[in-house]
Amino acid sequence: MRLAGRFSRRIHPYAKKEGIPLIHCKPGDGKHEIAEQHIPQDSSFRGLFCILVARASAPVFDVHQFSRGAIDVRRKTPQPYVNHYSFHIMDPDWGHITIKLCPHPPFNAQIILNGHEYLAIQAKRQNIDFIKEGNCFTDVSDAAGLAEIADTMRAPSSVGRLVEVCERWIYSTCLCFALDLDEQQRSGFGYSYSVYQGEYSRNLLFTRGHTMDQVFQSVIDRTRAPLDIKTIKTIFGRKHRPFKRNRNGKGPRFEVVVERPAYDLTVFKVHFGKMTVKIYSKGERVLRIEVIVHNSRDLPCGRDISKFPRIIESLKAILERFLAVLRSVDVSFIDAGKLETWPLPSNVGAGRVAGIDINQPRMRAVMEAVIALSANPRAFTASELAAKVREIMGNRDIPYQARQASYDLKKLRGKELVCRIRQSRSYEATLDGLRTMTAFIVLREKVLIPLLANAGKRKAGPKPRNRSQMDIHYDNIQIEMQKIFQTMNIAA
Repeated sequence: MRLAGRFSRRIHPYAKKEGIPLIHCKPGDGKHEIAEQHIPQDSSFRGLFCILVARASAPVFDVHQFSRGAIDVRRKTPQPYVNHYSFHIMDPDWGHITIKLCPHPPFNAQIILNGHEYLAIQAKRQNIDFIKEGNCFTDVSDAAGLAEIADTMRAPSSVGRLVEVCERWIYSTCLCFALDLDEQQRSGFGYSYSVYQGEYSRNLLFTRGHTMDQVFQSVIDRTRAPLDIKTIKTIFGRKHRPFKRNRNGKGPRFEVVVERPAYDLTVFKVHFGKMTVKIYSKGERVLRIEVIVHNSRDLPCGRDISKFPRIIESLKAILERFLAVLRSVDVSFIDAGKLETWPLPSNVGAGRVAGIDINQPRMRAVMEAVIALSANPRAFTASELAAKVREIMGNRDIPYQARQASYDLKKLRGKELVCRIRQSRSYEATLDGLRTMTAFIVLREKVLIPLLANAGKRKAGPKPRNRSQMDIHYDNIQIEMQKIFQTMNIAA
């Protein structure tokens, strides 16, 4: 507690002497937005320009010294809320960076770096012209050159740049208020760095905004139900439409992200534990896909700063796998030869398993569950599949357990619709299997059942004026189905 008090007594007069704003924030305040208001107008400015103070939980220790010199150190539980100091710094290579420091020993720190700012600064040095909106490059004169700079962020050399920018500021600008340079040297105090959160993004630039909107909306319409996407949000341009503020007096989250939205914003978001995959329109002609890991413990590559390139490669693989799944579900097909062999037995390893009876509701529910779980970057287990099947089938007399799911997965593996990940108990759908299963489900649910249900009892009366193209196709097919039934003497 004495060290935390000394930190406060040092930093307040320093900020007053140097003319640096030191602002105490209330819960719910947008600290990054407050700091952006104090960014120096001089583009050549380097160093500390703003300090924000806010309360957050932190490990705090009670120290008791006995009369004979013994010391008892115990950690307070639960963790109390104490002041944290956010140092906002302008760096020559990374632009606006933030170091959040707890003044209580062991002086835990969070360093927030923005790779887009680094990319923009490096692009200017190489005379690459661009237009940037927030964290998105909406127009670039040399896209290949910009991509080449971006690729350096996942190269092994990126670890040295990350450590360099951390070492440049954390000791001399932040920790010095708790331990001056002499105390740091005498105590041998030093930080070890690890990656807590990370983001990997990809931008698709369209020539026309109308084309981008058509492509994105059609993908959402065709994949939302098969992938069981629950979080899809459309936000209309706030310049033209009123919006309801929340308790903190702010607009919806995704409206705040865009500075001047004069267009519709649709967010397609999927959560997988501590990971999120998000697709949304950014600007008038940019479609942005990003994957965010909120805690890198969910990745199998470790958290140490030396593993940063592997973390980025893992995020890249997650993003590409998600796009491949999205493509497979969106553009599906059925190979007639394979579909005819589904009911036949097959071999899985040395064992023989039964075929797939697509007329069984349970088997159809298993296929739907596999499609819904296919976007999960960590694959899925038999228990997770069983839970999803129970959700799809609803209340049944006989519960569907993991052992039934394992048996059904063997059937799907025998037809190469699903594969098992080596040295694990997890499974993932093959891309060809996704296309085939999705096409079958769509064909049965969206084509055959509606046609058979309405072929024999067509509605009379005038047609609606504003009919979609799909309604026109259905109407024409129903007319032909009626003629086929009459020719084959089938009463529908």
